[in-house]
Amino acid sequence: MDFQMLLAASFYLLCLIHSLPFSYAQTDRVPALFIFGDSTVDVGNNNELPTIIKANFPPYGRDYINQTPTGRFSNGKLATDFIAKGLRFPSSQPPYLSGQVGGRNLLLGANFASAGSGYHDTTAQLFQAISLTEQLENYKEYRGRVIEIIREENATSLFSRGIHLVSTGSSDFVQNYYINPLVNIVYNVDQFSDLLIQDYANFVEDLYQLGARKIGVTTLPPIGCLPAAITLFGLGSDECVERLNRNAMEFNQRLNSTSEQLKIRLPGLNLVVVDVYQTLYGLITRPGESGFTETRHGCCGTGLVETSILCNALSLDTCYNATEYVFWDTFHPSEAANEHIANDLIVAGYHLVY
Repeated sequence: MDFQMLLAASFYLLCLIHSLPFSYAQTDRVPALFIFGDSTVDVGNNNELPTIIKANFPPYGRDYINQTPTGRFSNGKLATDFIAKGLRFPSSQPPYLSGQVGGRNLLLGANFASAGSGYHDTTAQLFQAISLTEQLENYKEYRGRVIEIIREENATSLFSRGIHLVSTGSSDFVQNYYINPLVNIVYNVDQFSDLLIQDYANFVEDLYQLGARKIGVTTLPPIGCLPAAITLFGLGSDECVERLNRNAMEFNQRLNSTSEQLKIRLPGLNLVVVDVYQTLYGLITRPGESGFTETRHGCCGTGLVETSILCNALSLDTCYNATEYVFWDTFHPSEAANEHIANDLIVAGYHLVY
C-alpha cells in the first residue's frame, strides 16, 4: 500500500471512530440502553400514533428542558431520564418512532415504549398503542440497522452488554382488567396474572434469543394508591385501595418467581427485578421523609381523574409547585418522585452494570 492510500485509510478510520458515540468508542460497561413498556417510560412514541393516550401538550413538560411537552407523562423527566444521566449517556434514548434514532445516537440505544400498552397485547389494542409484541418487532428492525453499520460481531457485543429495561403491567390491570367485563368475567385475577406472567416470560426469552443478556424489569407499583384508582375504585374513601394493592403484590411475587426460573433456564442471563412497589409506597405513606406534602391528588387539575387529554392547558387548579406532589397527574409520578424512583432503580440495578 503506497503512502497516499495509507493516509486515506487512516483518515477514514479516524472519521469512523469519531462518528461513533463516545460510550461505544470507549467500550464502557453499558454501551447502550433499550427501553420497553408503557407510559411510565414512553418518551414520545405515542406522538406518532392515532391514539388519544398522549402527553405532547401543556401542562405536560412544563418543568422539562425549555418547558417542552415531549410526550413524557410527567411535568419533567422520567425515571429513565435520570438513569440515562446516571449511566453517563449524553442524552436520553430517543423514541424509536420519532425518526431521531440515527446518526451519532444510533448506537446508544432507543426507547420503544408506548403509553397504554401492557404485557398483554389486548391492552395496547384497546388504546391503539404499541403492544409489547410490536415493540419487540421495532427492536428487531433497529437491531438490523445496527448490524448493517458495525457488523454482526460488534453488534452482538453491543446488545449483550447493553441494558434492556422493561416497565409495564399497570395498564393491564387499571385500564383493562378492572374495567373490562370481556376480560374480568372470563378470568379471575389470579388467572389473569398468570396470563401476564406468561407474556412476560415469552418477552424475556425473545429478547434473550436476540442477544440480550442484561435485563431489568420493574415490579408493579402500588396501583391501589394511584389517585385515579382511588377515585374509581375507592368507594368514596381517600385511602389506598387495598384490594388493588394486594393484586399488585401477588403479581410481583409471581414476577420474582418466574424471573428466578428464567435465570436458571437461560444460561448467562442477568435478569434483575427492581421493586418500585416499595419505593413508591414509601413516598406515599411517608411523604415528609422525602419532602412531599401531597399524595392523594395529582398536581394537574383537581388531581382526581386527570391524565392524558384530561390533563391539558385548560385544567383548572393545577398546582404551582409539583415538587411537593408525588403524582403529576392521577396515574404518573412527578419529576421529583421519578428522581427518587430512579435512585432506587440505579442501586437495585447495580448488578446489571458490574
